[in-house]
Amino acid sequence: MISTNPPQFTELDNTFKTRSLSQLADDRRMHTASGVYSLFRGWFSLDHGVHRIHDIPFQMKVDNVSLVERFSSRRNAVGSLYLTATHLIYVDHDNKRETWILHSHISSVGKLPLSTTGSPLQIRTKTFISMTFIVPKERDAHDLFTSLNKMCQPENIEDLYCFRYNIGPDEMEKSYGWSFFNIREDFERMNVPPESWTMTTLNKDYDLCDTYPRHLFVPTAAATSVLIGSSRFRSRGRLPVMTYMHSNKAALCRCSQPLSGFSARCVEDENLFMCIQKANPNTAQLVVVDTRPRINAMANRAAGKGYESEANYENTRFMFTGIDNIHVMRSSLAKVVETCDLKSQMMSAFLNGLEGSGWLRHTKSVIDAALSVARTLEEGSSVLVHCSDGWDRTAQVCGLAQIMLDPYYRTFDGFQALICKEWLEFGHKFSDRSGHIQVDPKEVSPVFTQWLESVWQLIQLYPFVFEFNERLLLTIHDHLHSCQFGTFIGNCEKDRIDLRVSEKTYSLWGYLATHKTEFLNPLYQLEENKKCVFTKPQPTLQLPQSTSQPPQSPSQPPQTFKFWRGMYCRWENGLHPRESLMDLATSYKDHMHSLNDHIKLLKKRIRHLEKKSSDDADIPYINGNNTELQLDDNRLNYKKGLNEQVNLKVQLQEKDVNEHPLIDGENAWSKKEAVVSKPSHPLEFASEQFYPGLSEADITIEDLTEELESIALDWKSVRTATECPCSTPLDFSSFKRHCSRCGGIFCSRCLEKLVSLPGHVTLQQSRVCMVCYKACFPKSMESPE
Repeated sequence: MISTNPPQFTELDNTFKTRSLSQLADDRRMHTASGVYSLFRGWFSLDHGVHRIHDIPFQMKVDNVSLVERFSSRRNAVGSLYLTATHLIYVDHDNKRETWILHSHISSVGKLPLSTTGSPLQIRTKTFISMTFIVPKERDAHDLFTSLNKMCQPENIEDLYCFRYNIGPDEMEKSYGWSFFNIREDFERMNVPPESWTMTTLNKDYDLCDTYPRHLFVPTAAATSVLIGSSRFRSRGRLPVMTYMHSNKAALCRCSQPLSGFSARCVEDENLFMCIQKANPNTAQLVVVDTRPRINAMANRAAGKGYESEANYENTRFMFTGIDNIHVMRSSLAKVVETCDLKSQMMSAFLNGLEGSGWLRHTKSVIDAALSVARTLEEGSSVLVHCSDGWDRTAQVCGLAQIMLDPYYRTFDGFQALICKEWLEFGHKFSDRSGHIQVDPKEVSPVFTQWLESVWQLIQLYPFVFEFNERLLLTIHDHLHSCQFGTFIGNCEKDRIDLRVSEKTYSLWGYLATHKTEFLNPLYQLEENKKCVFTKPQPTLQLPQSTSQPPQSPSQPPQTFKFWRGMYCRWENGLHPRESLMDLATSYKDHMHSLNDHIKLLKKRIRHLEKKSSDDADIPYINGNNTELQLDDNRLNYKKGLNEQVNLKVQLQEKDVNEHPLIDGENAWSKKEAVVSKPSHPLEFASEQFYPGLSEADITIEDLTEELESIALDWKSVRTATECPCSTPLDFSSFKRHCSRCGGIFCSRCLEKLVSLPGHVTLQQSRVCMVCYKACFPKSMESPE
């Protein structure tokens, strides 16, 4: 894990010398930094009082270590390398920069051939960082090599970082996030008909299948003996169960391969297939999707496994989708990493390396399989998906198919619920596939990484229908390997219960919930999401040119797939920097919302002052008679003359309120209701009926002044921001945030306070810097964060 901010230290515990370090790297820094950028390689000033690298207890220190810059013409940095119990830290004293790497992120440590300047060590991480250090003495390089290889993969799972990591109760409770998602609630949302499907308790103690969740949804007509018999006939006991029900009542089921060999059959398994067919009111046909290449499935028959025989299963159609196994995927990604590490900047070398890896081809095969499943379900047929053991390719295809079919899974909360169901509760082997502890290297494979990339490819095709952004995918990926949270620890639900991770560790879902605004897609449109049809074939791919056009479906031409630079090359500071368009759009959207909220308050105050001025006006005397002067008030004439125009604008705004790409669905209700009120004056769009908490009685000049000064009308441009006031450099990879009160740009650490600014009519919680927080604290409402 990489820290971007200066540390804060607490009193050291003599029994745990690295307690301050773990708090340093993650206690406030890693959690206030947004998403993936909480894990970015950080450069920051060392001049922070007691916040010095020398205060950290370390196990080894090596001076005069050079850091090789691959894409920079400047000479290599020279500094000190510190090895602690949780991090490897490189300090460039001349430039006052630090690089922090969490041990659990290290994937490999290699010793390169000796050079005239020393012994090179190449460190690669699971987040696709590649760094080469030149250590002057070969003995020191060997000691570092040996120590890092031991620390990056502990032998005992309870030695992982999450079991000793502590945020503190003031930041987030340990229980927060663990109860966010429940598989039973997800099926209730699908309106599963009880006459066709029911929840069985056969697996409540994990006796039926220890890698399945406790609650399984099976056909109501399936007897207990049928379920037990089918479980015994399936690899790892993973019998066919339902994982999703489409709106047309077609069911998506998953399981593992049968133990059929060349001729074996199971009557109970065949009966369970018939029960699944009968539970579908649309058609009696069941489509079985084997995600493996046919030749691989046939080879498994020699080991007593294999695939279903068409002669034994009636009304069943079988198809193979040809997704390669975990060993091919591991080798493919390794070639991608090697391609990204090429010293040559020739375009042909990169393109040939990317083509030779086959990574995009494999990703395309996953998306094609999921699209085939989604189309079949849309046509009304139930689908059963399996691979070998049903926890790798099966999870990939089932998860993507549900994203294509169900708008809920394209939302922020729904996407996390999908991961909980398809990956966590149905037993993807996260600890083995991610190499959290010392396991057989052949078990490690980037299955989940490939699935996240498949989701990213869909986001690139349709940016308007996903509520979350790329940063959420990167954050989930990085924290999968950081072992900072207990969410992905273990290989199944039973493992996590036995380890008591919900009691001993923090939940990643809780962290994401407290930083939700950082992971929202500024282009998301709720209505576009609801009507998006992924399963309709299209001859060519074209993004919607305007929000009024209906969204198109994803197509499979290879030219639509992109290289995910944000995942595999995001750490290359030496490459040409560029701003993220999504970050710019998010900044503009936040600024627009702040200004709109402030404008509503100003309009409300103007209306109140106008009314008060009219009520309190003195009646003049002429020649001793109490005669009212007929005065022309240009504002009133303006008001009368524009009534018709205002009503016309109201109708247009009512129509277009949700059609702007920078207006999200959650805030659309307030805009709609403000328009529906149809005010008679253009300054009356903020009405008391929508903001009953505000009172206009006894408003003083001081109150008005405070309201005006509490909101920044101009925000600094993120394009010109190079450094936070705390001396933290802000480069292309940093998530730059604005203070709503002063408009300045800060790093995430300096902008962790939330207050209600008086200049906002809704009194919404806004992020402010520490200086502004101290200035407005007496009259602000501090967030529980």
